[in-house]
Amino acid sequence: MKVMRNDRERKAVIEKIGRATSVALVLTTLAAFTGCMGFSQSGGGGGQDVGNLVLGSATLDFGNVTTNTTKTLTVTASNSGSKTVNVSSASISTKYFAITSPSLPLSLAAGQSATLSISFTPNAATNFSATLSVASDASDGTQTLALSGAGTTTTQLQVNPTSQPFGNVTVGSSKSQVVTLNNATTSSISISQVTVGGTGFSLSGITTPITLAASKTTTFTVTFSPKASGYVTGTAIISSDANNSSISIPLSGTGAAVAAGTLSANPTSLTFGNVNVSSTGSLSETITNTGGSSVSVTQVGVSGTGFSVSGITTPATLNAGQSATFTVTFAPGAAGAASGNLTVISTASNSTLTVPVSGTGVTSAVGQLSVSPGTLALGNVTVGSSGTANGTVTASGAAVTVTAASTNNSVFTIGGFSLPHTIAAGQSASFTITFSPTVAGSAGATLTFTSNAQPSSTTESLTGTGAAAATHSVALSWNASTSSNISGYNVYRAPYSSSCGSFSKINSLLDTGTLYTDSSVKNGSSYCYATTAVDTSNDESGYSNIVSNVQIPAQ
Repeated sequence: MKVMRNDRERKAVIEKIGRATSVALVLTTLAAFTGCMGFSQSGGGGGQDVGNLVLGSATLDFGNVTTNTTKTLTVTASNSGSKTVNVSSASISTKYFAITSPSLPLSLAAGQSATLSISFTPNAATNFSATLSVASDASDGTQTLALSGAGTTTTQLQVNPTSQPFGNVTVGSSKSQVVTLNNATTSSISISQVTVGGTGFSLSGITTPITLAASKTTTFTVTFSPKASGYVTGTAIISSDANNSSISIPLSGTGAAVAAGTLSANPTSLTFGNVNVSSTGSLSETITNTGGSSVSVTQVGVSGTGFSVSGITTPATLNAGQSATFTVTFAPGAAGAASGNLTVISTASNSTLTVPVSGTGVTSAVGQLSVSPGTLALGNVTVGSSGTANGTVTASGAAVTVTAASTNNSVFTIGGFSLPHTIAAGQSASFTITFSPTVAGSAGATLTFTSNAQPSSTTESLTGTGAAAATHSVALSWNASTSSNISGYNVYRAPYSSSCGSFSKINSLLDTGTLYTDSSVKNGSSYCYATTAVDTSNDESGYSNIVSNVQIPAQ
């Protein structure tokens, strides 16, 4: 052992030791950065900081991805060392894979991680592979990741619509939407389950499992039936063996409160005007439920002398939008004004509906209406034609207004009489009855006039006979042609007025004789006839002499 003899010597020794320690520290630091020359973390002067970059997986498989579409997966990069790692760059050996985030360069502090997003966009239906290389200043150098995936032309199971908002639906009612599933692939898809969740939502129209062949579609129905007011959501889920094995369709809807039942009246008042004492006047009244819930009509009544109600039975239920029509009658027992109220009692929000009624009883003379003759005979009329006869109606006692006139047999019709038609007292009006029989034989009917007379209906009997139409024919004959090789004859007919019109052939087959009967003539018509000869070569001669103005009787 060397003995230090004085302070100066001791100082020199300390300086030498200090310089040696400094050199060791520098070398240790270099080893931590470069990893060379055999230096280690514990070499020389003690432990040093080191950064290590670790990828969360050695491989990343994208599976099947439809060509020209993109699928993105992630991998975690972590710094497991005690010193910050600087990731300077990353490269991939094929352009069909790419890092989409984060941006590089990137620093990872000790213990920190980052998520690398990697996309795969195949351009063809084939297998793809690549290597991702991540360069950094970590102690473990460049890290690599094996990438793989397959491009496919198989299209996923398509759904339409992709979401379904039902909007406002009244509580207690329903709204439905058809959903279409389309297999646009070249192979079958097995749909294992279709379910729906959410309060008030249900589905129908599909039974699973079901196999959907290539290029085929199927449908099912989603229905929203809210049980209470308010906004609700749900989801329809389709599970299959397609690439998109689980498809979710968001559902939404709002239960709308039911509008209370409300009754309205049409008309809002009933005015009968003047009605003769001991006569009646009638008017119609309609009540309608304009609300959203059913209404029970428990009572319908009318006040006021001479007024009454008919045509409705209570209790009666009117659903939303439903109507009921009934009759109110005014039958004054004495002259003078009368009024009252039609009252409808119900469970509607307006539980008492009131309609004013009014009328005046008058003692003016009451008119009578008579018709002449009592029986109107139309006689014989040929079937297919028409015959007419006239009659009259006469008012007495007071003016009479005829409001309707009709027969109970359609072969008899009335004309020459416009409605309504007022006939002054002591005056008459004429009318015409037309008889148009469709079959032979006797026919009858009753003509009824409706008016404000007493009584309100006046009738007349109608009679007539349908006569069968006469049937006529024209027998034709001609001399045989003297030419040889004649195979037959054609017959031609033309209408005649002052001269012959255009001729038309009337025989369907060649006539091999010299006789022909025309049974298609019309009564009351006139015709011209001619014949031609046809030889075995199918050559046809000109017209023979023409027979003109052959007259057919009208009957």
